[in-house]
Amino acid sequence: MEFDYDLFVIGGGSGGVRAARLTALGGQRVALAEESRMGGTCVIRGCVPKKLMVFASEYPGAIQQATQYGWDAQVGAFDWTAFKDHLNSELSRLEGAYEGNAEKAGVEIFKQRAKVADAHTVELADGTRKTAKHILIAVGGRPSRPDMPGADLGLVSDDLFDLPQLPKKMLIVGAGYIGCEFACVFNGLGVDVQMFIRKAQILRGFDDEARGHVADCMQQRGVTLHTGCAPTAIEKRGDRIWVKGSNGHEDEFDALLWATGRTPNTAGLGLEDVGVKLNRRGAIEVDEYGQTAVPSIYALGDVIGRVELTPVAIREAIAFHETVFKGNRTKMDYDLIPSATFTQPEMGTVGLTEEQAEEQEPTLVYATAFRPMQSAFAGGAERVLFKMLVSKDTDKVLGVHIVGPSAAEMIQFVAVALKMGATKADFDRTCAVHPAMAEEMVTMKDPVRVLA
Repeated sequence: MEFDYDLFVIGGGSGGVRAARLTALGGQRVALAEESRMGGTCVIRGCVPKKLMVFASEYPGAIQQATQYGWDAQVGAFDWTAFKDHLNSELSRLEGAYEGNAEKAGVEIFKQRAKVADAHTVELADGTRKTAKHILIAVGGRPSRPDMPGADLGLVSDDLFDLPQLPKKMLIVGAGYIGCEFACVFNGLGVDVQMFIRKAQILRGFDDEARGHVADCMQQRGVTLHTGCAPTAIEKRGDRIWVKGSNGHEDEFDALLWATGRTPNTAGLGLEDVGVKLNRRGAIEVDEYGQTAVPSIYALGDVIGRVELTPVAIREAIAFHETVFKGNRTKMDYDLIPSATFTQPEMGTVGLTEEQAEEQEPTLVYATAFRPMQSAFAGGAERVLFKMLVSKDTDKVLGVHIVGPSAAEMIQFVAVALKMGATKADFDRTCAVHPAMAEEMVTMKDPVRVLA
């Protein structure tokens, strides 16, 4: 059978675009459909605009610190409109780059919604049907709202980059990395931020000591945490939103943000009708090569619900291309994936948490917390945390967690060492860079505790 394309990609995010470009550059006929903006969650509604907001929110602290270094400086007013206009211009530039690079590679782009009609056919929103030898689903996910009265009064993360004005007082419900990052951002921009947290601590799934350190720092910086608390009632009162929590706390806010998880964008794609299986969350079930229950249909990125990070989607795209179009069956390697949470302070992590290591094997815990030189000189009390988990039997480093300035930058290179199988002895015999925070990675000599 002759197909219109060798590959049809549904979804123009980082993973879908990478797969499309690689395949087109290899001489295959490739098309891609995207109903929204090229670049997907990361470029348009996630990592990139969020990180630019993080940068913007850090300047007041930097300016205040500068005064302690002798500079005659003061924090003026923040012009949200000017920042937002510049932000939108930058996102448009990046969107153009994504689209342009794909087209230069030979990818035909359809700017409309697409769904799967059968194992080899895609139907576009205008009714046009296209056939392809292989179909790749890379549609990502979207923020979810709880099912309760008044939930529609709240925002989701997609809405935050185009607010008409900054709220004076804000409630964030949910304490995963998205909720915590935006709590720090808006706090830094001068907003009174409170958080409702269903559990006893923020950042579930991260190392307990590290996330506790982040929580303490967030509170010291002015974020109010209501733990063991979920909203039980929400009402519109004038131009404000009244919320009551399960712990009895109630207050009125200018904005309510739901940061209560994300949902795969699989609804209405016709996947189950053609035999593609979804799990209970609506994520696409794939094997270790990204292949669905329908052999010609593959999926990657957030829509498969494995590790929802942009670099992971890109690596999955590379593995897909190697497997399907280069005859080199390649599994995605999910081991020792580094990640960063852009809270204030940042947290970088790679490998096992202390809790995971304790379950796995006898472990030596090395940790240190101290005031870094730059902020200590300016009278700052906030401490950074360096933590390393080491196998007692093999000396292999099982995990590293860093909380403090530039944690993301540091954890990237620590991850290289762990991926190579570094031992604690390897770190010990590496000469330190002085004076630098990162020297603590090679100067921690004695464990603070031993996990049997």
